[in-house]
Amino acid sequence: MFEITILAIALSMDAFAVSLTMGVSNPKKIQKLALLAGLYFGLFQGLMPLFGYLGGVALFSWIGGFAHWIAFILLVIIGLKMIYEAVTSQPDKCAASKTYSHYSLLLLAIATSIDALAAGFSLTLMNINGIYACIIIGIITFLFSYTGVLMGRSTSVWLGNKAEIFGGVVLILLGVKVSIV
Repeated sequence: MFEITILAIALSMDAFAVSLTMGVSNPKKIQKLALLAGLYFGLFQGLMPLFGYLGGVALFSWIGGFAHWIAFILLVIIGLKMIYEAVTSQPDKCAASKTYSHYSLLLLAIATSIDALAAGFSLTLMNINGIYACIIIGIITFLFSYTGVLMGRSTSVWLGNKAEIFGGVVLILLGVKVSIV
């Protein structure tokens, strides 16, 4: 349960960082935006690792002994990518004027959950129920996204990049742990 929670928190950092930025956008409808962001991000962060997990189960019989190295490489690459994007991204100066349609929320949810697809493969190595893990990932991402939008009014500029860096470091550490086991 501890590993699933740590993985879920790390994977939710992209969605949390985006949610912080979204919170600046529309203070009059902040509750509705928080709920929608939580639902979109939580759903996609929960589904994408499930696809990765199911693909990993199918591939596991073929790659057997190399699976932990593949999971290590994927988690480290995802973690480094998150850190790189957090360090090199420029804050969005126009965030206060943005509105978010269902289409834009869908695109953001897909974009922030691509790393969860790859991370889902590592679930096959953790000797856990993949479906249960994906539900936990979805719930935690919902909570982080919902809270992120609400916090965004005052914190997105200084906390957004730090949350993504934290998520990247945690994914790298999980990758190292998987490679040692």
